[in-house]
Parts: sequence; C-alpha cells; structure tokens
Amino acid sequence: MNSKPPAILVVGPSWVGDMVMAQSLFKVLKREQPDVSIDVLAPTWSEGLLKRMPEVRNPIPHNLKHGEFGGQQRRRIGESLRSQHYQQAIVLTNSWKSALIPFWAKIPQRTGYKGEMRYGLLNDIRPLKQHQTFEQYVALGLPKGEVRQQRSPHPRLSPKRAEPILQNLNLNFSASKSKQPILALCPGAEFGPAKCWPLEYYAAVAKQKQAEGWEIWIFGSENDKPLGEEIQALAGADNYLNLCGKTTIEQAVDLLALSSAAISNDSGLMHVVAALDKPLIALYGSSNPSKTPPLSGHARILSLGLKCSPCYQRTCPKKHLKCLRDIKPEWVLEILKSYEIEGSI
Repeated sequence: MNSKPPAILVVGPSWVGDMVMAQSLFKVLKREQPDVSIDVLAPTWSEGLLKRMPEVRNPIPHNLKHGEFGGQQRRRIGESLRSQHYQQAIVLTNSWKSALIPFWAKIPQRTGYKGEMRYGLLNDIRPLKQHQTFEQYVALGLPKGEVRQQRSPHPRLSPKRAEPILQNLNLNFSASKSKQPILALCPGAEFGPAKCWPLEYYAAVAKQKQAEGWEIWIFGSENDKPLGEEIQALAGADNYLNLCGKTTIEQAVDLLALSSAAISNDSGLMHVVAALDKPLIALYGSSNPSKTPPLSGHARILSLGLKCSPCYQRTCPKKHLKCLRDIKPEWVLEILKSYEIEGSI
C-alpha cells in the first residue's frame, strides 16, 4: 500500500512582512520534499497573500487577534485538524499559546524555537542561531542540526491580473497601454512613526517624479489614508492615486506588480515589493536592516547607522528622528535616476 504524501502544517506569523518572509521556508520545504503539501494556519487577512504563494496548498484562516489567548478556540481548531494527519507542524511564532493548536491536533512532530518555555507542546525544539528572520524560518524546515550549503531562496509572490481591481475602483488604466512609469509610495508602518520617513520628503520626491511624467500611487491601510492625503497636500497635487484603505493585501500585491519602482519604510508592503522583485528604495530608521532586509537584488537600502539606532522604539526617544530626517529626498531621487540609467525601470 502506498503511503500518503507528506503534509506539513505551518503556524504562520501575524505580520505582513513576516508572512512574506515565511515563503522562503515554504520554498525550502518543497525543494527538500517535492511531494509535500503545505497548509498554513494564519490570520484571516493573510489568506489572499498566501494564495499568491504557489507552494501553499491551503491557507487555514483564523480570527484570533494578535496577543489573544483564545484557549477554547485554539483547542477547537486543533481538534478539527486531527483528520488532516499532518506529519509535522512548524511553529514560526515564539509564544506559548501559538504551539497549542499543533499539540491539540496531535501532530507527531512539532517543530519550533524554544520561545516561551514550550517544552511538551513542542517536541522538536531548536536553538535560535540565525540572525536574519527569513533564515530563522528556513532553518526550521531542515533536519535538526543540519546546515545546507545551498542559498536560501528569497520570497517571490505570484500576482494575479490587476485590471479587474482597477475596474472596480473605476480607474481607467491598462498595464499594456500605459507608457507612464508608476512610482509606488508606501509611507506607513504599523509599528509606529519611528519607522516613517517624513511625509514632506515623500511629497518632494513624488512632485519631482510627476514633473518627469510619472504616475504616483500611494499604498497603505485605512490608518494610512491621512498620510496619503497629506502627501498630496504637501505636493500640491490632487491627481495622485491614494489607494490607502481601498485595497485588501492581495489586491495591493497585484497593483504593486504594475509599479515601475517603489519607495517604502520598513513595513509589510516593503517586503511585498521586494517579493515582486521591483526596483525598491527601503528606508530604515528605528529598525535593523541586517535583521529584516528586503529580499531582492533590486532593492537599495538607505540607513544611516546612527549610534542611537536601531532603537526598536515606536517613537523616537530623542525626539529628533535624525535616523530618517537626515536621509534627504535628493538621495532617493538619485537612486531612482540610477535605476533608470541601468534600465531597471
């Protein structure tokens, strides 16, 4: 009798950027076990994003909030997954509660980092050694103690046609007909303003590029909508396309795939742009670019490396935000011009 093909449950992270980086793990699992089926247990918002990752068989959405215990719900989910007969669970988050569902699902091998004293819940506990987040994820997909010489693959999302989205937004645009380059701006960051390049700098770059014939599209969540409006006001332009709050994450993926270049804070959308392999300028302030860099050869990182950074604070403790304010718009414009000279745009 033939045994069933292997199946793995991955307990995914709660943030957009981390979910994008988790695709590196999915790629390694498929590389090592071509017949493996990968299901990902993750927040509801991520379902469309996971559907842009061809390595994933099924997203399994849940509505547990970040930080919520939800013990009874976790138990119900775990018991409902027993019928799937997963051989392994890989838990990407480090909280105690995140390991409960695989335990209640009675998955034989439950892999993850030590985290919050998860002995018993996990039975394949790994020491945390790798520095970059995506490498930490990839290591959990390899046998314990094994180090592979192959380079870890970068995330690469597979967008779908954006025209239906544009039609729903009543926008007259055709990627095949438009000759204007599109500059995508991603001015928000869920973590806080210490990650955000000044809006007047975004406006200065956008104003210059529009004068050169570029279209300006602004991306973000509903919370970022005022940021897009402020950029328009500072630039004195009312014809920028402010998509903040108007798209789901998967729609943002499909629309960003139409962009010619992007400027972004260290945010989830930065990782989305990198996974689309678009020319990208990534701006770092309070966070560490060596920990969570954009995983693309087409990305340029701007980080000043001041003594006070990375501070990992939501707001600047010194009240000056020099780590971002001293990155001038002229530098960004020079990089955009270099992309054009190279022929990347």
